[in-house]
Amino acid sequence: MITKRFFKTRDDVEVTFQIDAHGAESAALVADIHDWRPQPMTRSARGRGPFRLKLRVPRDGSIQFRYLLDGVRWENDDAADAYWPNALGTDNSVVVFGG
Repeated sequence: MITKRFFKTRDDVEVTFQIDAHGAESAALVADIHDWRPQPMTRSARGRGPFRLKLRVPRDGSIQFRYLLDGVRWENDDAADAYWPNALGTDNSVVVFGG
C-alpha cells in the first residue's frame, strides 16, 4: 500500500510505503531515490503489523522501488501507480507524484 500526503505550503510530498509481509522477519524498501540501497522498514503493532517507511520527496517526480523481505525475497506493491521493466528481467513498482 502506498499513501501520498501533499502539503499546500511545501514543495515536497510525504510518501508512506507499507507492506503486509506475513511470515517475514524483516523488510526493506529498495529504491532509485537511495541508489538502490535497502532502507529498513519498521513494523507496527508490536511486531505483528505491516512494515512501514515514510519518505519526504520533491513534489514533481517518481520513485522506482521494490520491497526486499528477509534479505532474499523481492516483492512489488499491488498499489503502485505503474510497473516499469528493469535490467534484471522483472518489473519495478513505480509511485508517481506531481506532473
